[in-house]
Amino acid sequence: MLSFFRVLRILCVAYRYGLDDLALSSLNHPLAKGLRWLLRLGRRPKAPRGLRLRRALESLGPIFVKFGQVLSTRRDLIPADIADELALLQDRVAPFPSAEAAACIEAALGAPPSKLFAQFEVDPVASASIAQVHFAVLHDGREVAVKVLRPGMRQAIERDLSLLHIVARIVERTGADGRRLKPREVVAEFDNYLHDELDLVREASNCSQLRRNFDAASGRGDLLIVPEVIWEYTAATVFTMQRMYGIPVGQIDRLRAAGIDIPTLARSGVDIFFTQVFSDGFFHADMHPGNIYVSDRPETLGRYIALDFGIVGSLSEFDKNYLAQNFLAFFHRDYRRVAQLHIESGWVPADTREEELEGAVRAVCEPYFDRPLSEISLGQVLLRLFQTSRRFNVEIQPQLVLLQKTLLNVEGLGRQLDPNLDLWKTAKPYLENWMRRRMGFDGFRQSLTKEAAQWSQTLPALPRLMYEQLSRPDTAPQLLSEMTRLRHAQEQGNRLLIALTAVLAVAVGVALWALTR
Repeated sequence: MLSFFRVLRILCVAYRYGLDDLALSSLNHPLAKGLRWLLRLGRRPKAPRGLRLRRALESLGPIFVKFGQVLSTRRDLIPADIADELALLQDRVAPFPSAEAAACIEAALGAPPSKLFAQFEVDPVASASIAQVHFAVLHDGREVAVKVLRPGMRQAIERDLSLLHIVARIVERTGADGRRLKPREVVAEFDNYLHDELDLVREASNCSQLRRNFDAASGRGDLLIVPEVIWEYTAATVFTMQRMYGIPVGQIDRLRAAGIDIPTLARSGVDIFFTQVFSDGFFHADMHPGNIYVSDRPETLGRYIALDFGIVGSLSEFDKNYLAQNFLAFFHRDYRRVAQLHIESGWVPADTREEELEGAVRAVCEPYFDRPLSEISLGQVLLRLFQTSRRFNVEIQPQLVLLQKTLLNVEGLGRQLDPNLDLWKTAKPYLENWMRRRMGFDGFRQSLTKEAAQWSQTLPALPRLMYEQLSRPDTAPQLLSEMTRLRHAQEQGNRLLIALTAVLAVAVGVALWALTR
């Protein structure tokens, strides 16, 4: 019943903001035109379409806002006026009252902001779908950003997730194609990540891990800046971190005015993405422009700054190896290897013919090589691959849904920074070096070093364990005798069962004969 009322509210909001007119205007079918004329009777939307769509998404809650955030990066798929308006969802969602933020801080940390901080800016500097951010200064002089969770978020998200679970079950029952998409698993994955966003201690731990992955000791300190977590001022609903100074990555004119090399910045973004995915198996999975800044400080000029760590993705060693081999096979145009990898991984049925899958993948990917990013769309490539996957019953892997979303975010950022960026040529050298480190002598040495601690405990005990095993009495004759006895017992039971069946059949036959006389 609650889901029914939620669906009714979604329809009412869509009608209020004229989203029905926005959707039907893109259809040329006569029925769509007639329906649009009928629905427009008595109302004429005055606000621009982008503004209407943004306000509708804001009124429907955090899940719809996140959808708008992702959509805002796909300027190749939506008109510029809508993309510009949806970009405001990245950090310009209407804030909640500052008094509520102060009450939340006091409830979480045990004291009001006036006592916790030497200075606390009442007006939020940024407001997003899940939380808003206030700048402050600690008593020791450190400048910090305080992230406060929106009140009532858990109830709002639970309401929409329950609706998504119902939709997923309906999709799964539509047939084999619905089951292949694993909608319930995908929604469950989305459910987990959204609940993770509601726990700011978890977000702080994600931030701390990512900072460690890109600190000076890692050798990647020149790629990405991650703020320091202030743990003594962090709780489940409040997250305090080092304040960052920079320019939003989407403000290209300001970046150029600051003297930042835009093409180099675009290539660095691709390097950061592949480093997180393949070297660490731990990646920032919400890389829309509102969460990515570029430092304008002289000592760190041009380095990326990561913010908002509520959604991160992780990959197993199997996933990393499989994806790396797939990417390299694509880059080398080895479509037969792509087909083999899909079959070996179990993502397609084992009886799939390699040559058929190879030909289908070649038809999708070959037209997109040697072309700049301005002339291709990974969204279009993924769409055609998805259509191909239906033909071959490829199973959608829920753990890779976040990676696909992040890849589209990276494409959107790259398209804004440098439309001539060749994503293939930028990524290929990195993956080749990664595979060499992984599969060569260096990779073997690293694996040996990692396992040395465990083997150092096991190796000294091996002679004793082998002696104990060899000193045990031979139990083979007893096992053979027991197996023989069990076999005879089974044969005897089978004979008894056959005899009882025969007696029962005779009894039934006699009874039927007596009844028919």
